[in-house]
Amino acid sequence: MTHPHHILVRGGTLIDPASGLQAAGDVAIAGEAIITVGRAPQGFVPDETIDARGCLVMPGLVDLCARLGEPGGEAAGLLDSELAAAAAGGVTRVICPPDTDPTLDEPSLVEMLRWRARRIKRSRVYPLGALTVGLKGERLAEMASLVKASCIGLSQADTPVADTQLLYRALQYASTFGYKVWLRPLDAHLGRGVAASGAYAQRMGLSGVPAMAETIALHTLFALVRATGCSVHLSKLSTAAGVTLLRQAKDEGLPITADVSIHNLLLIDLDIGWFDARMRLDPPLRQEADRTALLQGLADGTIDALCSDHSPVGSDDKILPFAEATPGATGLELLLPAVLAYARQGRMGLPQALAVATSRAAAAARLTPPQLQPGAAAELIVVDPEARWYATPEQLRSSIKHTPLATLELSGRVRTTIIDGRIIFRDPVSNAGHDRSNTPSHGAQTTPPGTATHPDPAG
Repeated sequence: MTHPHHILVRGGTLIDPASGLQAAGDVAIAGEAIITVGRAPQGFVPDETIDARGCLVMPGLVDLCARLGEPGGEAAGLLDSELAAAAAGGVTRVICPPDTDPTLDEPSLVEMLRWRARRIKRSRVYPLGALTVGLKGERLAEMASLVKASCIGLSQADTPVADTQLLYRALQYASTFGYKVWLRPLDAHLGRGVAASGAYAQRMGLSGVPAMAETIALHTLFALVRATGCSVHLSKLSTAAGVTLLRQAKDEGLPITADVSIHNLLLIDLDIGWFDARMRLDPPLRQEADRTALLQGLADGTIDALCSDHSPVGSDDKILPFAEATPGATGLELLLPAVLAYARQGRMGLPQALAVATSRAAAAARLTPPQLQPGAAAELIVVDPEARWYATPEQLRSSIKHTPLATLELSGRVRTTIIDGRIIFRDPVSNAGHDRSNTPSHGAQTTPPGTATHPDPAG
């Protein structure tokens, strides 16, 4: 009988956000589980040793919003590339919204997506089922069947439900059975612009999305939550006024969680520059006051988590005039440097900062958090926090190469990703855990146009 595969992750700085651990040491893995944290047990003979000197060793990231392509048709190739990108970005758990093509509104489509993801054997995929058929907001989907097919919640993705009576019924039903509903706070009629309302959009002649497109939706949602008791997750909050309302709702005791996208946390409307379509996002980039409020809300726990908002958009849909370009960007490989940038900007300890994409994100999704603890599943990443790189097409494994962070020098690169004791990603640039040879030699910009009004998010 063969013994389980033994891996020793040696000499790193161990970070466990769930417990607050931050200490130098080793992690010993046997089979699918961690057996010791701190020092390898006596007589432990590793089959493989990972040199983590100069690196962080931490649980894998949990991404609350990442689209992975279609459950049917040509999805297999796209799903493969996006899960490879997730592994390279240290994202071991991916929550997938239902706005695929076809929509995840039938159990068979959910099961197909999960089957394909299991066959690829990379990051774990957790689908959200559609709240309404086709996300059209006209008829409720078969919620019970979707949850039985292993959806962790029901969602409208970025499509608001204009019919408040239907939304009320949906939350009543979900509350009765204990389902969590994931909603983007957006008024169906006010949210049709292409840039955040304000001086910049007005000067550039771009149709605006006012802050009240978010706050009106929040007032409605909070009233419905009070009436139904339904647990709701708010996706991609973007305004200072929205953060204030969320803080009041949480103080009131409403069962609400929320996330913010990496783009709204790191960039503002001025970064659009001269109609840069890479900055065409949904929600749109807002003003510096909004970004500051989002940072504060994430730091004080009002906002639970940071998500990548990974949205594959093809080149043909991006190389268009700004107002006609499809909103979206690659993000799975950028969540880690965004979290590290947040840690620097918030001037906080690493365990507290990294929680927004690990333990706090898992809790918002009702998942057991990945942890560095003896007996826990071996789901961890080795990170070089000082590695400097640029999100150029050559550096990204995602099939989608467009990102508004492309002109920033990013800090932080995953060297190894492990799930259930299997190494699913190893950085080919670095055999040793602390190789920093990936810094490009060309003189790329370190800030995009128009960022002089706020600190360099990656520096």
